[in-house]
Amino acid sequence: MVEDRTTDGTRIAELLSSEIHGRESGALGSLTVTDADREVEPREDGAYAFTVSRDDAPVATVHIHPDRIHLEIATTPDRVTELAGDLGLRVRPKAVEPPQTLVFIEDGAEVKRATDLLVALA
Repeated sequence: MVEDRTTDGTRIAELLSSEIHGRESGALGSLTVTDADREVEPREDGAYAFTVSRDDAPVATVHIHPDRIHLEIATTPDRVTELAGDLGLRVRPKAVEPPQTLVFIEDGAEVKRATDLLVALA
């Protein structure tokens, strides 16, 4: 059996954006994609693609790599780490002030778990 995986960073970001846009009711209905860079090119160190906001307040920024995306989340690092870990997402702290947490989405199948994380944080 051949296993199809979406590991293209641009496509994963598109899936996440579509997941957020496609939910007009419920918990995801309060999340929006803002400040999208429609001309973004993936970079090894991650290129800014868009911000996920709730009620005009940023929840996370999305950055595109050639083979994945990462979310930069600046709220409650311990909670983000715990929730992301519970969802099976790779996570690590970013040593900046204020502290941030990076959550890596390495496969299109992880997009649903990433949206669950964003809803829990929003």
